[in-house]
Parts: sequence; structure tokens; C-alpha cells
Amino acid sequence: MLRRRGLFAAALALPAAGQAQAPWPGDRPVEVIVPFPAGGGVDVMTRLVMPLLAERIPGLRPVVTNRPGAAGQIGLEAIFNATPDGYTLGATTTPAHSGIPLERTARYRALDFTFLANIVEDPNCLYVRTESPYQTLADLVAAAKTKSGALDCGTTGIGSDDHIVMLEFEALAGIPPFIHVPFAGSAPLVPQLLGGHLALAVGNTNEVVVLAREGKLRCLAVATPERVADLPGAPTFHECGYDLIAGAARGIIGPPGMPLAIVARLEQAFREALAEPAFKAEMARQIMPMRPLIGADYKAMAAAVDAKLQDLWKRRPWRG
Repeated sequence: MLRRRGLFAAALALPAAGQAQAPWPGDRPVEVIVPFPAGGGVDVMTRLVMPLLAERIPGLRPVVTNRPGAAGQIGLEAIFNATPDGYTLGATTTPAHSGIPLERTARYRALDFTFLANIVEDPNCLYVRTESPYQTLADLVAAAKTKSGALDCGTTGIGSDDHIVMLEFEALAGIPPFIHVPFAGSAPLVPQLLGGHLALAVGNTNEVVVLAREGKLRCLAVATPERVADLPGAPTFHECGYDLIAGAARGIIGPPGMPLAIVARLEQAFREALAEPAFKAEMARQIMPMRPLIGADYKAMAAAVDAKLQDLWKRRPWRG
């Protein structure tokens, strides 16, 4: 194994002209682990970007596999503990990536992965069904204070980015805690909200835009510095008086300790792929707001999110 890894690194360290033509060493496919079910935002993003990577690295044959379970923990552990030889990569989403080891014992360390490329940052938003009596965020806050925590709020799971935003908003607004109702994704959550079984929900704009356009949902606030073009009528939390900016950052990682030559080649391929106009257009069509961050920039962002989460945990701990 050590000898093969050394040959792998040496091949990737060839001069640029030779490296461009060198095939990915070996004849095995590259497994790309998605720690969530097929069809979700992380899965779709991964399946869109990996063929572009293969176009730029001759011989690289990515095979996307879904390993859902424990809110992403099972897949993340598989990525973290894989041999760092370039034949196992994976996808992740922050802040949930850092939240799991806070809640419970996990066989990975959040910041020790090899951070290759962040691709998407889908802003969080707070939304209600159109028939809701809460027309504005101020209406909701007033009701939460009056009803003393009797409002139920749906999210996509304990420790998810939605759940974390819910906790942050409760603290900023000084309201009693909502009754948290976690779901295994937005697919089972939205029908419950539309059916009047939940007072509100926190999610990502990707989940809300189409239903908002159809007049079924109303977004009360988005956690962005400026208004979102796809939800022009929704104010930002800042406009409503709350300093809250948050979203689900989704990207591609590898196990710790990947050789620098392999990492450099992957980073360059991601840099080129994420700049491709056709890819940008498809991401816009899929309502996946892009935030390209490569290598060290991606890790710096993940570290900042991790620090923020550690602080929130001290103030308002939650349990998985």
C-alpha cells in the first residue's frame, strides 16, 4: 500500500505538461460518499460536479454512493477513516459537519478532513404557510412571547443547520424556545406545515422558492446580508432587527492526510469546474446558490463555522 501510494504521488508530481496527460493511477473507480439519501441537495450537487472533475483528470472514474444514517455521521466516518490515497472522497455540509461531534461521540474530527472545494451555500430562512396568521417576523415574535413557547417549529433534524438557526434566532429575539419538531429532511416536513400541523419551519431557500412562487409558503426572513433574488419579497433578518446570517455550505472533502500532489491536482480541477459557465447555469436552474471556496479558503470557512458553533453550544446546548 505504501509503495503504491508513493508511486501515486510521484505520478501526480510530474511537470504540468506531462501531468495533464497522465491517467489517474490504478484501475479502480474513485468512490465519492454522500452521507445523505439520494435526491437531496448534497447528493444532487455531488452528481453534477463530479463528471466535470473526471473531464479534467484523465482516468478518474467517480462513482457516487449514498451512505445515509445518523444525520450524516455514518458517511462522514467512512470518509474520515478511508485510506487517503485519492480513491475515496466525499461530500459534506456545514454546520452539521461540526455539530455531530458536539452532540455525541463520533469517529471523526471535524477540522481534520482534507477540505477540497466548497460549492454551494444555501441560505437559511424562516417560513410559514400562506394561510398563517403570522404575516411578518414581528408577528411571530409577538406570538412566541405571548404563547410562552407553544409554537412548534419544524427543521430537517437535530443539529442540522436549520435547527442551529432556530436556536440562534430564539436567543437573538429573546423568546421562549419553540417546540422543536425534527424531520428526516424537508420532504416529510413541508406537507406537515402545509397541512397546518406546524406553526413555522426553518429551512433553506432551495426548499422554499418553488412553493413560495406557487403561493403556498411565505418566507418571513432570510439569513443573508442582502435580499435573495429568488425570494424578492422576503426581508433579511437584519432588516427585521436581528444580526443573523447563516446557511448550509456544501462541498467536497477527503480523508485526512491526502498527499499534497493529489490534493493540488484535485483543487485545480475543482477550480476549473466551478468556473465553467454551463455548470453555473445549471446550479442556478437548480436554485443552488454557489459559493466556490478552494482548499485553504474552504477550510478557513469551516473553521469559522466550527468556532461559532462551539460558542452556541456553550450558550444553548442541544442533544442528538
